[in-house]
Amino acid sequence: MGINEPGKQQTSQSFLRTVMIISTFGGLLFGYDTGVINGALPYMAAEDQLNLTPLTEGIVVSSLLLGAALGSLVGGSLSDRHGRRKNIIHLALLFFFAAIGCTLAPNVEMMVACRFLLGLAVGGASVSVPTYLAEMSPMENRGRMVTQNELMIVTGQFLAFIFNAILGVTLGDNEHVWRYMLVIAAIPAIVLYFGMLRMPESPRWLVKKGKISEALQVLKRARHTEEKAVAELNEIQAAVNEEAQMEKATWKDLNTPWVRRLLFVGIGVAIASQSTGVNTIMYYGTQILKDAGFSTKAALIGNTVNGLTSVVAVSVGIWLMGKVRRRPMLLTGLAGTTSALFLIGLSSMLMAGSSLLPYIVLALTVIFLAFMQGAIGPILWLLLAEIFPLRLRGLGMGICVFFVWMTNFLIGLTFPVLLSLGLYIAFFIFVAIGIISMIFVKLCVPETKGHSLEELEHRFRNYKTSQIYKN
Repeated sequence: MGINEPGKQQTSQSFLRTVMIISTFGGLLFGYDTGVINGALPYMAAEDQLNLTPLTEGIVVSSLLLGAALGSLVGGSLSDRHGRRKNIIHLALLFFFAAIGCTLAPNVEMMVACRFLLGLAVGGASVSVPTYLAEMSPMENRGRMVTQNELMIVTGQFLAFIFNAILGVTLGDNEHVWRYMLVIAAIPAIVLYFGMLRMPESPRWLVKKGKISEALQVLKRARHTEEKAVAELNEIQAAVNEEAQMEKATWKDLNTPWVRRLLFVGIGVAIASQSTGVNTIMYYGTQILKDAGFSTKAALIGNTVNGLTSVVAVSVGIWLMGKVRRRPMLLTGLAGTTSALFLIGLSSMLMAGSSLLPYIVLALTVIFLAFMQGAIGPILWLLLAEIFPLRLRGLGMGICVFFVWMTNFLIGLTFPVLLSLGLYIAFFIFVAIGIISMIFVKLCVPETKGHSLEELEHRFRNYKTSQIYKN
């Protein structure tokens, strides 16, 4: 058996790598569909296209975010009911048809409707994919696997910025260039659909549904040794059996004191992560750089620097996950983003009209994104996938991700108004929120690194005597 262990280890790693790559195409779609509007909006707003006003521009952008908020709420329950894998397969179909609908939209009403449907898919994926990865991965690799989804999200945004820049520069005179930008999203949707058809279901969900032998087969493929697979199966069964003695999970369960505390933490982290203002750069980055002094084409190219920064930063963040605890990493990220926003606001106030201002703003947004995507983004999705007990994981994470998207929606809808008041005013508001967020994390967010999901549940149940909130 000892001779075969290296081969078995390599096989399990290869299997988990395949699971991770295929499922995180949901994250790639998440990123592309939220980032592509950045470059497509100026072209679709033209009079001979959708003839958008400032109001309808905000509605087109934020309709996806509203759909994502609802999709995350419903997606969690559907994931619990039908399975993580099956839910992701259905989401892939929704991604595909909604992307085609946006591409062919003849008017504002159809565009808003299809963007809303696309948002349902984005929101559902933002819940289902991290949950699936967390439940497929072994404890020692959970952080690395779950945060791969964040890497795929920013890769999708980077690809959106790249294609926007290429198509904007080469086909900018073509009246339908924005449709070419949007239709590209259909390709990864096809890969996700056919890829997930070959993936297994989460072993934790299978045990919950009484499919013990199927769960064991999945664990044998995903763990280095059969002993580890059996030991983890026993641990999962013990947790499920303990929950089986309780009533079926309902909204009333969220009022249990220790669950309510976790829900408060999850919602707080969700709001704090989005209140940094990151998605103002993701959705209105072109407009921000234009207001700072760049031309439209230069702003499109500048956005590719932001996208590349995000990819590199998330890669570094994933590496740091194995070396740094969750809470200090989150605090460092918030300190960095808040400082960068303060400097953007200060520069905009003191250097208005300067030829150097657009370059300073671009450099500071790069610094901002390095902290945001390298520390805050990975921690957000990992914490939400870790803190809730199995019986409430889909519902609890769905509620928290709902707040991610509602915060995102409100910022996306109101940012053009804030921007009209002055770039520095908008960013100083985000600075104030960032300071409040750091205080919240310091006082309320628990440390989850180094514990299995079942061990975390036990510790959260006994949080009054546990050191998990004090580490």
